[in-house]
Amino acid sequence: MARSALYRRFRTLLIANRGEIACRVIRTARAMGLRTVAVYSEADRGALHVAEADEAVLIGEARARDSYLDIARVIAVAKQSGAEAIHPGYGFLSESAEFAQACADAGIVFVGPTAAMITAMGSKSGSKQLMEQAGVPLVPGFHGEAQDEATLADAANSIGYPVLVKASAGGGGRGMRVVHTANELSAAIVSAKREAKAAFGDDRMLIERYVTNPRHIEVQVVGDSHGNLVSLFERECTLQRRHQKVIEEAPSPTLSPAQRETVCAAARKAAAAVNYVGAGTIEFVSDGRDVFFIEMNTRLQVEHPVTELITGIDLVEWQLRVAFGEKLPLAQDEIKLNGHAIEARVYAENPQKNFMPSVGTIKTWRTPPQTHGLRIDAGYRQGDSVSPYYDAMLAKVIAFAPSRDAALDRLARGLDDTDIRGVVTNTAFLAALLTHPDVRANAIDTGFIARELAALTPAAAEPGDLELCAAVAAILVEEDKAVHREPASPWRTAGWMPVGRRARVFAFRHGAAEHRVTLRYGSGPAELAIGDRTFDFSTAARDDGGFDLTLDGARSHVVAVIEGHELYLRSRNGRFDLHWVDPFGGDDEEHVGEDRIVAPLPGTVVALLAEQGATLEKGAAILTLEVMKMEQTLRAPFAGVLTHLKCKVGDIVQEGVELAEIEPSAA
Repeated sequence: MARSALYRRFRTLLIANRGEIACRVIRTARAMGLRTVAVYSEADRGALHVAEADEAVLIGEARARDSYLDIARVIAVAKQSGAEAIHPGYGFLSESAEFAQACADAGIVFVGPTAAMITAMGSKSGSKQLMEQAGVPLVPGFHGEAQDEATLADAANSIGYPVLVKASAGGGGRGMRVVHTANELSAAIVSAKREAKAAFGDDRMLIERYVTNPRHIEVQVVGDSHGNLVSLFERECTLQRRHQKVIEEAPSPTLSPAQRETVCAAARKAAAAVNYVGAGTIEFVSDGRDVFFIEMNTRLQVEHPVTELITGIDLVEWQLRVAFGEKLPLAQDEIKLNGHAIEARVYAENPQKNFMPSVGTIKTWRTPPQTHGLRIDAGYRQGDSVSPYYDAMLAKVIAFAPSRDAALDRLARGLDDTDIRGVVTNTAFLAALLTHPDVRANAIDTGFIARELAALTPAAAEPGDLELCAAVAAILVEEDKAVHREPASPWRTAGWMPVGRRARVFAFRHGAAEHRVTLRYGSGPAELAIGDRTFDFSTAARDDGGFDLTLDGARSHVVAVIEGHELYLRSRNGRFDLHWVDPFGGDDEEHVGEDRIVAPLPGTVVALLAEQGATLEKGAAILTLEVMKMEQTLRAPFAGVLTHLKCKVGDIVQEGVELAEIEPSAA
């Protein structure tokens, strides 16, 4: 097809994606004067990207394969809405050569590379062969077409353990396993193939040497249709969990200026091998001395904001200008590096429970203002639902400052000031990660989080006097608001009387412990008592949803969220979840026993790992669920006999459904 058909000016852009990246593209497209069209699934009817676009069209059912991954439907909606171009975002169809070709065949501009470029670089195996020919350094490995287990085993034995087994298509850590011994290989291949097939529709594997103490370095590249190609410096993405990036920063604090130029030159050579057009990323792994090509992502990356902040370049704008058929706005020597930027991915997941995804309705969404070098790219807001059907990322918090230390401090404060309730998030984990001394010193590798997980996810701290008094103050303010419309009065809240004193006891549960606080009020100042400690107190509301609590003349800022009898508090000592014990005996919540094998979230049963009637040791694998595109293995909570399996492979199960019964072994 002629170049003019592939790249030309357009006025209406359809974004074939959802969440944060859809909102991000809409923002730049609107600033460029473009009309935007969003697509959404049944699960995303009330989503933020739907509200922000000029037009939105229902595209299918909740499951991605029935909506966002339906190429024919996306093309049909583009034609129906008058969209002349499609931006694929990242994930979903962003690296689908079939989709890029379908756009070209329909006369629609695909904001990205051509199908041929995606095919050449989208296959990890094929791209490695191409890079070998281009002279780009590679990690030793097997990138062949043969996929039988014997061939893969021979390759692993030849390379030498440990090896990395990973999907030839896709990314995001899915379909990837580190294998340390030959005995682990077969199970790792089966599991990785199954996960890759579900995520990308392609279960081909490659095997390569696992670089010990590795660092992950990547280079942003952009090419236009006139033969111009530039690199926009590098990003360090070494802090990962399960091969998925958690913290990204630019530039890399690991590379010297000479190493920076070497890796950027290698990235340009890699992209030039396919005459690349559009935004893309060349990923490398480093052993501390050398860098080796891993793969090319032929799309925008989640972490692109850190590159934007150190260069002052809007990468989405550049993508759209390239799609218009324009030349790149800057030449290589005109692109300057300034300052340091760091990004943290905020996920709906529970770090205390092996990062189990969390679903539900966001009841509170409070983020700090985007000023003083802080940027927040979000795909959700208060009232939105987090479903089990898609990736669990809610937002990205990005900080920019003149130095790395200042950027780390700014980002940690931004995360501390972020409060999202209704789902469990990883914000406290991210803040702990950013303040870890080894992270500050850049003494890390890709296995750092796994090794330091216990230190990064400590048991919840016990509430102190400040938090317990704040809990009472928060309840009093809420009760006052419910009764009176005018601003709260400290006399009214405390229950002032002209003569006499009264007492009201508040009980709070934190884990297994119960704490009591006594409010004494009436004539004279109100007081709070905890044991034999008594405090004069007062409160003053703040604009951020929190309040200042003064105890015996010492003022502290506290953020509080009350949901029924559940209280969330954020103080200078951290984050606390308390349960207000109903004084009238209303606390009769149902508790699920740990001996039940139940679905922790809605998901699909993808494997049964034990047979009914089998005798199991504590911790033995029973079955595997696919939840939010990640596999979760459910294990025996104690030694016993698997008496019943209540599901089969392929079953779609809801949260809380019992999947298996175990009879404990006799003592």
